[in-house]
Amino acid sequence: MSKRNTQQRRHWIVQQVNQLGEVAVEALAKALNTSEVTIRKDLTVLENSGLLLRRYGGAVALPQEFLESPEQKVSVRKLSIVARAAQLIADHNRIVIDSGSTTAALIEQLNHHRGLVIMTNALNIATKINELDGDPTLLMTGGTWDSNSEAFQGQVAERVLRSYDFDQLFIGADGIDVARGTTTFNELTGLSQVMAEVAREVIVLVESDKFGRKIPNCELSWAQITHVVTDDGVSPEMVAALEAQQVKVVIASTQ
Repeated sequence: MSKRNTQQRRHWIVQQVNQLGEVAVEALAKALNTSEVTIRKDLTVLENSGLLLRRYGGAVALPQEFLESPEQKVSVRKLSIVARAAQLIADHNRIVIDSGSTTAALIEQLNHHRGLVIMTNALNIATKINELDGDPTLLMTGGTWDSNSEAFQGQVAERVLRSYDFDQLFIGADGIDVARGTTTFNELTGLSQVMAEVAREVIVLVESDKFGRKIPNCELSWAQITHVVTDDGVSPEMVAALEAQQVKVVIASTQ
């Protein structure tokens, strides 16, 4: 099998594990025409995403009870969403990545991008960016640390953001309100507003089960959002409602 990009390779590995029950690093490396070091990295990422279990020399499928758990389904959705979102990023793009578990998962899809300039307000995301093979330029907002969002917020962060301009913002959401926009449990939405102001495209990464959640705090209005990337569990009615708001809906396959 010829070399594949990271997302395709990892998707194939998960399929093999689920079909065979157990796979070996050596066999995967040979089948995918890549190094065992790369396969071990893939298995680590997939284990952290809740898609398999590492074992000495390879990996095994998750027990059935884990496969059927809501947490596992979320992991599959997130992996498909971030893999699709990464396809929207061109080499040398200047991007902002907001704090959050889905946006953090996006970083692992950027290994083959070159010349990226990435700003974030989250320490865990900054660490992941610093580990990328493509040697991106990393920018931090600074500001006041907020333990609820586990990210920097406040006026200092806003001033730093306003001193730059970006091609894209990638941001998550706790809920999708078709009438208002994205919703969040976090009351601190000022930095999100500034992130949207300084980016030409605002791309929301959100799982389909969050559609219809009307959480009190509206984070971004539909007028500020250009794209929503979600999984194939979203209903046609929801897609139509967002498209009526002039938002482009990008659907990632979980198959």
